[in-house]
Amino acid sequence: MKHISVLLEESIDNLNLKDNSIVVDCTLGYAGHSSEILKRIKSGKLFAFDQDVDAIKSSLDRLSKIGTNFEIINSNFVNIKEELEKRGISSVDSILYDLGVSSPQLDEKDRGFSFHADARLDMRMDKNNPLDAYKVVNTYSYQELVNIFYKYGEEKYATSIAKGIIKSRPINTTLEFVEVIKNNVPEKYRREKHPARKVFQAIRIEVNDELNVFEKSLKDSLELLNVGGRICVITFHSLEDKICKDIFNSVSKIDENLKNLPIIPDEYLPKYKVLKTITPSKLELENNPRARSAKLRIIERVG
Repeated sequence: MKHISVLLEESIDNLNLKDNSIVVDCTLGYAGHSSEILKRIKSGKLFAFDQDVDAIKSSLDRLSKIGTNFEIINSNFVNIKEELEKRGISSVDSILYDLGVSSPQLDEKDRGFSFHADARLDMRMDKNNPLDAYKVVNTYSYQELVNIFYKYGEEKYATSIAKGIIKSRPINTTLEFVEVIKNNVPEKYRREKHPARKVFQAIRIEVNDELNVFEKSLKDSLELLNVGGRICVITFHSLEDKICKDIFNSVSKIDENLKNLPIIPDEYLPKYKVLKTITPSKLELENNPRARSAKLRIIERVG
C-alpha cells in the first residue's frame, strides 16, 4: 500500500516556510512531507531523520528528483541536537514530527508491525535495535507486560492477556500472538474492534522507546528554534498527544505568580506561543482511514 501522508497540506502551510528556511523533518518515512518541504525551500536546506534503511533508500530517490539541498540523517530523532551540531547547525526555522508508523512498514509483512499479516514478532523501527517484540512477549515478567499494556495501550484486559501470554510461551509470530490475545478477552470485546490493536501499539512503543524519545527530542527542538520559527507535531494516540500538549503548555504560559502584575517584564514573558490544533477533514478521513486519530499541534517561537 502506498503511504498517504496525513494532514499534509495543513502541516506544510503551518511550518511557515520561506525560500531560505533551514528545516528539519524528524520523521522522513517515505518523504511525503519532505518532498513538499523541499519544493518550497529552493535556497534553504532540509535535514531529514530516519532509522529505517528501506525508507531512506526510497526517499533518497524521491527527494533527488526535486533538489540537492537536503541531507538524510540515518539516526533516531532523539539525537537531533547532536546530529545537527556535527553539521554546524545550532538553530533552525521549522521542525516537523509525523509520529505515525508509515503504511509500508505496516504492510511489509516481515517487519511484524501488523496484526493482520503473519511474521516473526519484530516491530523495530531500527533493525539494529537489540530489543524486539519477540523478546518483550517471551521474556518480560507478568507484571512488566501488564504495566506496558495499561500504560502504552490503555488496554483494559491487560491482566488476562498477560496471563495468557505467560501460559502460551514461546510465541513466535504475529498471528500466533493475535490468537493468544483473542483467547484472553471476552467475546463481546473481540467483536467491537480488533482486540490486538492496543496490545500491538503498546509493544511497538516499548520496543522503540517511543514516548521517552519523543519527549527528549521535542524539548531539544524547542531550544533549536529561531524566533519566528515553528514546530508542527502530528500525533496518532493520546499518550503522544498529551506529551506534546504538556510540553507546549509549559513553555507558552505565563508563570502563575506573575499573572497579577500590572506589567510583566519582558524576560518573564513566554518565548513560545501555541497557535492551534488541527484534525483531519471529512474528505481526508474518507480517503485515508488511517488518519482517524491524527492531531496536528503547532507552536511558534516569539521571543
